[in-house]
Amino acid sequence: MAEIKRTRTRRNIDETDNSSAKSSTSAIDLNTPSSDIEIYSKEVLHSLIADNLPPTPNNFSLYFDRLLEEKSESLKKQIHSMLELEESNDAENTIQLEQSLKQGFSSVKSILGVTASLYKNMSLMTKILEKRKQELRKRPDIKGADDIITALEDDVAKLNSILKNQSSQMKSIYDDTAKIVKSVEQETIFDNQYGVYNKRYLLTKIEQERGLIKEFNHSSSLIMLELDKRLRTNVKNEKAILLMKRTIARLLLKTSRRSDIVAHYGNGIFSMLLKHTDIESAKKASERLSYLVSNSNFFLADREIQLQISIGVTDIDQEHTVEEIVVSAMDGIEKAYENSKCDYAVSVRS
Repeated sequence: MAEIKRTRTRRNIDETDNSSAKSSTSAIDLNTPSSDIEIYSKEVLHSLIADNLPPTPNNFSLYFDRLLEEKSESLKKQIHSMLELEESNDAENTIQLEQSLKQGFSSVKSILGVTASLYKNMSLMTKILEKRKQELRKRPDIKGADDIITALEDDVAKLNSILKNQSSQMKSIYDDTAKIVKSVEQETIFDNQYGVYNKRYLLTKIEQERGLIKEFNHSSSLIMLELDKRLRTNVKNEKAILLMKRTIARLLLKTSRRSDIVAHYGNGIFSMLLKHTDIESAKKASERLSYLVSNSNFFLADREIQLQISIGVTDIDQEHTVEEIVVSAMDGIEKAYENSKCDYAVSVRS
C-alpha cells in the first residue's frame, strides 16, 4: 500500500476559530438530541456505560434491541421501520447462498436422472429392435429387410455406446459435485427444513458468548424447547408433526429479537440464545413464547389441536463448557414435564 505523505502547515487564527466553532456546534447537537431516535440512542449509550460495557457496535445493537422492548408501541414501530430500510444482514446473504447451492445440486441430480432414464429407454429400444429382427426373419418374402435391420442395429448399438459413455461422465461429474456440496454442508449455518440456524452455528455462537461473558461479565441465557412429547404420542402422524414443528420455528422467529439466535439443535429440538439476558428475563421470554404457542391452534383433518411445548432454561457462564450448558437446558425440558401448570423449567448447574 502506498504511503500518503502529509505536509505540515501552520493554520491561521481564523481557521482555528472556525474549527472550535464547529466542535462546539457538534457538542451542542449531541447534548440536545432533536428526535425520538436520537434521545433513545443516547439512552442506550448511557445504559452501556452504566453497565461497564464498551460501546462497541455489537454491544450497542444488543442494548438497542433489549431496551426497545420497554418502549411505547409507536416508538417501536418508528424504529423498526427505519431498521427495515437500512438492514443488511451478512448471515442472510450466506443463507441465500447455501440455498442456491443446494438448488444447483438438485438440478445436477435431476439431469443425471433424466440421462439415466434416456439410457434405459435406449436399452429398451435395442431389445425391441432385436425382437422385430427375429419376426422379420420368419418372413423370407421380404427381401433385404434383414440387411436393413442389421445396419440399423449397428447404428443403435453405436448410439447406445456413446450414450453409455456420456452417462458415465455425467455420473462422475455428479459424484464430484456431491463431494463439494457435502464439504460446504459441513460449514453451513442454516437449517433448510425449519428456516432457522443449525446446530453448528448455535454451538459456535454459544462458545463466542462464553468468551464475551468472560471478558465483560454480563448475563446471557439459553432456551431449548421441543413439541410436547405427549402431543407427539397422541397425533401419530409424521407429516402433521413436521408441520407443527415448522409452526413452532416460525413462532420462535416471530417472538425473538434481532440479537437472539434461533436454531434447530436436532431431532425437533429448537433453541434460542438470549444475549445480555438474565434468568428472570429468560423466564419471561419463555412465558411469552409458551403463551404464543398455546394460542396457535393446528388443524388436522377435522380435529383442532392446541400446540404445546416444553421449555428448558439455563444460564451461560465461562465456568462450564458448551456441551454442559446445552445438557443443562435439555434437563430443563425434562423438568418442565413434571410440572403440569408450567411449560418451562429452569436448570442451573451447581
